[in-house]
Amino acid sequence: MLKIAVGHSNDPDSLEAVNEVLEQCQSTLGGEKPQAGILFSALDFEHSLLLQRIHEVFPDIELIGGTTDGEVSSILKFQQDSLTLMLFCSDEMEIRAAVGRDIAQNPLAIAQHTVKEAKSRLTLAPKLCIAIPESLTTSVSTIVQGLRLGLGDIPIFGGATADQLRVKQTYQFFKTEVLSDSVPILLFAGNLLFSHGIASGWRPIGKRSLVTKVEANTIYEIDGKPALDFYNYYLNDFAPDVAYPLAVFSPGETQYFLRGSVSHDLVLGSITMLGDVPEHSTVQITDASLEDIILASQTSYADALSSYPGKEPVAALFFSCAWRRIVMGTRTHEEYSAIAQSAKLPIVNCGFYTYGEIAPLEPFGQTFFHNTTFVTLLLGSR
Repeated sequence: MLKIAVGHSNDPDSLEAVNEVLEQCQSTLGGEKPQAGILFSALDFEHSLLLQRIHEVFPDIELIGGTTDGEVSSILKFQQDSLTLMLFCSDEMEIRAAVGRDIAQNPLAIAQHTVKEAKSRLTLAPKLCIAIPESLTTSVSTIVQGLRLGLGDIPIFGGATADQLRVKQTYQFFKTEVLSDSVPILLFAGNLLFSHGIASGWRPIGKRSLVTKVEANTIYEIDGKPALDFYNYYLNDFAPDVAYPLAVFSPGETQYFLRGSVSHDLVLGSITMLGDVPEHSTVQITDASLEDIILASQTSYADALSSYPGKEPVAALFFSCAWRRIVMGTRTHEEYSAIAQSAKLPIVNCGFYTYGEIAPLEPFGQTFFHNTTFVTLLLGSR
């Protein structure tokens, strides 16, 4: 049996906030000791104090997490400048944490080694990975690729840590350590059921075109012409913007992930994206209404629920993009409300606003790094 507890506090005092969160979780657990947990925290809390206090209460917990651009939960719904904690209890499951440090030195190899370390502490085959990686010091796409190499077909979910759009330094949590430039992960094995859904609200328009020159996250040519020409054709010389991300169809994939633009070069005609674009991908420009973007959370949740393999899930994790929050502005709270109103959420949940989301494009498909997307992960047991 899987029992999951969530705590959430918006108290500005770090000690008061973490104590409130722990009390909420302990009330749900009823004396049971959690194996693992995930902590999502706003930037300005005393993170070392938070982790130390959690360790004092649950000294053997496998804990990961990171800083955010907003938090959500079944307790306080959408918040900013808050912290939320999800704890996992099961006598039929193994959950092990590991962390890769100094990830920018070699993201592919370090991520792969991190998986190896976590797997070495399991006696059962892993079924699921949750990762909360660095977002500013290196390519999250490469981190995900390294995790995939270590995990094989095991799906990965999560989000890249954020710093409330300051774009200076994000933090990741591993047990009692506050880190940067790292990738903490949790591996789940044993009696676990899960499903997921992804949606954005943006829809591809126009014809597909081939990326003919790209280096990591900078596209130089599309269909043999400067990448800016592609945008200008559809947007009437409007500069590339996150409001019009690219739908990227990786080679061999029928579904797409999104890439938002972060800058462009008028001389080179290039566009720099918020994540790597695979060579030989095809792309389409996208468009969306604000209503479509808000209601994407509802679609994501509904898709996850329709494919859930058990009777009903125990809990949900949500990963939504910080750029979505910017686009939604004062209506951001409606993203969570859309799920609650349609599903009347009977389960505990929490999540955070990320600098990019991690999920497969479809059930048991290859995991990719996403932009401007809402990811739902449902968890339960037989």
